[in-house]
Amino acid sequence: MKRALGMVALLAVTTGGHAAEAATAVKLTLKDAIGMALEKNHLVKAAGFGAGAAREGIDVATSRYYPSLFFEEALAASNSPTQTFMMKLDEGRFTNNDFAINNLNHPGVWNDFRTALTLQQPLYNPSLAPAREMAVKSAEKEQLGADRVKQDIAFQVFRLYLDVERATAQLKAAEQAVNEAREHLRLAKVRNSAGVGLRSDELLARTHLSFAEQQAITVSNNLTLARMQLAITIGLNNGDTVEVSNEPLPGISVSQLPDELTKVAMESRSDLRQSRVEVERSDATLKLARSAYLPMVGGFASYQLNAKDTPFGSDNNGWMAGLSLKWQIFDGFRRGHERGQASAARAAAAEVLEDKTKEVTFQVQESCMRREEMGKRLEVARHAMQDAEETVRLLSSRFENSLATMVELLDAQAALNQTRANLVETETYYALATGRVYYTAGIFLKEMLK
Repeated sequence: MKRALGMVALLAVTTGGHAAEAATAVKLTLKDAIGMALEKNHLVKAAGFGAGAAREGIDVATSRYYPSLFFEEALAASNSPTQTFMMKLDEGRFTNNDFAINNLNHPGVWNDFRTALTLQQPLYNPSLAPAREMAVKSAEKEQLGADRVKQDIAFQVFRLYLDVERATAQLKAAEQAVNEAREHLRLAKVRNSAGVGLRSDELLARTHLSFAEQQAITVSNNLTLARMQLAITIGLNNGDTVEVSNEPLPGISVSQLPDELTKVAMESRSDLRQSRVEVERSDATLKLARSAYLPMVGGFASYQLNAKDTPFGSDNNGWMAGLSLKWQIFDGFRRGHERGQASAARAAAAEVLEDKTKEVTFQVQESCMRREEMGKRLEVARHAMQDAEETVRLLSSRFENSLATMVELLDAQAALNQTRANLVETETYYALATGRVYYTAGIFLKEMLK
């Protein structure tokens, strides 16, 4: 009775869990999953918005080349002799009576509404070009950062997709182990009933079956969680799950030699290109610091209306235009320190680029070696699987004929279960190692979306 209740509980966890998933599960191929992630993943979207903001920065820097136009309406009131004198002149209300000494020294309160349209145009500003170059490099760096996020998310989807496939294979292996454990228990019961077996063999077989059922429950939950994690990564809602397609993974092979892949990585890795752009941006920053020593020339023009009692009125009008030159002679050595700061930052960026270049070379070499290692381990695991299956078959036959003990059979079965799990792990890691070769070379998306 307890055994029956246990099996009902197992079926409720496995089949019930799968039924709940089926309502919201989406079946996707690897290429579909990567494509959906590139469209819906929140980190990919955020990186895209960041790159867009940086591109707007180019237009912000470029706008400094254009003229600035200001409109101003101001009201002023004063009884200051100089201020009232100028207000009357601007309004065209100055009379001979205003030259009286008492009126000049003690004027009454006077109002002035001033309406002005002012134009300012930079003619020569040495800081504009390097400032715009900095904005261009910043935008380029942000775009490369967005490309890098896409590569990272695509590889993460690939890894999670493999996790789902691995969990699916592990569940099949666990279910197979449960079926085989039941068969061993059946044989033990038959032998015990026939008087040629031991009660202890039946108890051992039952214990082995319980352990196999527990493993199946754990593996089933692992599969559910793997599907949910993949769903979140590709941009689905919490609680949604993804079922992987029965189609085989796209053929992943590495035909290029490590040295060739290293050359590809030097051109394709987004993070390495970001480091190069950062050096170029530092060059522009240094140019900006040096431009502070040069003069600035600008043009200006304004048209002005003045009225005593009415805003936007015109008791009188006038205009003004001219050129200005501004050259800072001394600033407390600030410009020299800014130039030193920019020079040090440029040297730091160059060192980071050098370190990143060496790191990328190592990563490509390592990924190729790990892939080769996993290929050899996969071959060994497949042979081990064949040997373990044959061992269980032989011992099962020997046990039926009283030539082997239940302990020997269950030991062989445990070894077979472990070998199956190891083969699934090794197959997954080999596929992952192959994908990592392309990832470290910076061409993972290109290869996966062919």
